[in-house]
Amino acid sequence: MNLNKKIVSILKKKKLKLAIAESCTGGLLSSSITSVSGASKVFVMGFVTYSDHAKINILKVPKKIIQKHGAVSVQCCLSMVNNLSKISKNKLCISVTGIAGPKGGSKQKPVGLVYIGIKIDKIVKINKYMFKNRGRNYIQKATVNKALKLMHNLL
Repeated sequence: MNLNKKIVSILKKKKLKLAIAESCTGGLLSSSITSVSGASKVFVMGFVTYSDHAKINILKVPKKIIQKHGAVSVQCCLSMVNNLSKISKNKLCISVTGIAGPKGGSKQKPVGLVYIGIKIDKIVKINKYMFKNRGRNYIQKATVNKALKLMHNLL
């Protein structure tokens, strides 16, 4: 059984619902969940907040966080997952922000840098990953796989 199918099954059994806010994955994480039959029973909402504007206006990430730390930062990822929890009134939330490339990286924040935030009840974990720069699709898929594994391990 695929990890996304296992997650949907576990969420159903535990009567948990899921909300997702993603940036660099462009909806792939939400799509991996909603591709499973019966996901409508557990998937509440998914936001693709790709731009700073969307992060600020939809997820209510404070503009100061993005100005000071950038959209790809622990602080932004934390704000995304916490605010998603408030918006969705959900126990299980995931946020993803990163640099999928091929451009946009720097020495401080290279292509492949990704933060994944998970909030379950009051427990919040922000995970930092440095994926190899094997192309945009590779980084996006690796991020989705990592997010699914994190979710599965937490559940």
